[in-house]
Amino acid sequence: MTAELGAHETMELHEVITDTVDGINQFELYRPHIKNPQLLSMLDNQIRFMTEEYNNIVQSVTQHTMAQDIPYRGVKNTAPSYGLNNPSPNAPNISPREMDNRDIASGMLGCHKASAKLRMEASLEFADPSLRRTLQQGAINCSEQAFEVWNFMNQQGLYQVPTMKQTTTSTMINSFNTTQMPPMS
Repeated sequence: MTAELGAHETMELHEVITDTVDGINQFELYRPHIKNPQLLSMLDNQIRFMTEEYNNIVQSVTQHTMAQDIPYRGVKNTAPSYGLNNPSPNAPNISPREMDNRDIASGMLGCHKASAKLRMEASLEFADPSLRRTLQQGAINCSEQAFEVWNFMNQQGLYQVPTMKQTTTSTMINSFNTTQMPPMS
């Protein structure tokens, strides 16, 4: 890795690192409110991974070394549940004592979604191939963590997936056709 970063790269990197710190801190705030052991285990695993990823980025930037791209290993093959089944109404809490597992999982999901977008967008601004790849892997990791949380929520009935009539879905999906490849010049 080169020792120099452009101004825009430096600003993007600062945003990503700050976002990582904020995510870790946010997740730590959730811990005392969790009642579900599976959610608590997931939160702890994700905090550990986020901390490892944070240390990896900081070390590579401050010591001018190549970052290690560490992939997140979360949920494997799952069968999502589709359709709505009496979804519960949702409203903001008026007290922290009202925070429940749905609130925490939803907050975790939102954090990972926003972080994935931030990292991918930041990667588009990097000339340094090592840091660009690290940020791309970070976006993938956030996506995998988001999916792990989403899967938990879906299994618990906390994130239901609305569907359309099959004819509507088929009509939309089948409204595209393949095309010929342009000739090589």
